[in-house]
Amino acid sequence: MPKKICIVGASGKVGRYMIGHALDRGYEVVGVCREQSVDKLADVADRITIVPGPTDDRDVIARAVEGCDAVLVVLVPWGMKHYASGTAQAVLDLAPTDARLIFSCGWHITRDGQDVYSWKVRFLVGAMGRLAPIIRVVDLNDQVEAARRIFASDRRWTVVRGSDLEEGESQGLPVWSRHVGDPVLASNLTRRTDFALFMVAAVDDEELVHEAPAIVGRLTPSARAHARTEETA
Repeated sequence: MPKKICIVGASGKVGRYMIGHALDRGYEVVGVCREQSVDKLADVADRITIVPGPTDDRDVIARAVEGCDAVLVVLVPWGMKHYASGTAQAVLDLAPTDARLIFSCGWHITRDGQDVYSWKVRFLVGAMGRLAPIIRVVDLNDQVEAARRIFASDRRWTVVRGSDLEEGESQGLPVWSRHVGDPVLASNLTRRTDFALFMVAAVDDEELVHEAPAIVGRLTPSARAHARTEETA
């Protein structure tokens, strides 16, 4: 039997790439997206099941994850109404007991406080944190809260932390490290399709259970330098 996976946030750029990678692997796909975004999935509507609705709506999530072997979640920090943490909590509570739960977020999330951030990352996160109560568009603190709940859970989770993203042809499965600041991650760039590829590949990677890998593109300068170092070690 092919795996059945649910993609929460299916209509976004990363979500659409995840759909493609999942279908390439022969998975049965259920996609969750807001009702106003359903049209973005028109080209795959005959190949997947679409469950429209807010991703933090527990009834929507309950319908979507039923019978799924894995749930892949794009944690979006939209608005000031705890959208990311509400989505994460719904998935943690309602996904089948043995399901693999894969969440995506940015590098600013830290699991153990051992990450080392550049001044640019610190500035951007600080600026967004100060502006969020004013512009009321994004709430990075809510994404931090979502990650905290995931890390505290005994579910079979993985939190994939993405670098800056760009479009382009796949470079293959990204490389990863446990901590931002490690030399292998210095290039801080990943193809968006490869971010999605890592999410889908994590479904079958037991080594990533209870890990929060920070990823970077396989063919970036820092990843290449790391590979050469390992070859000569």
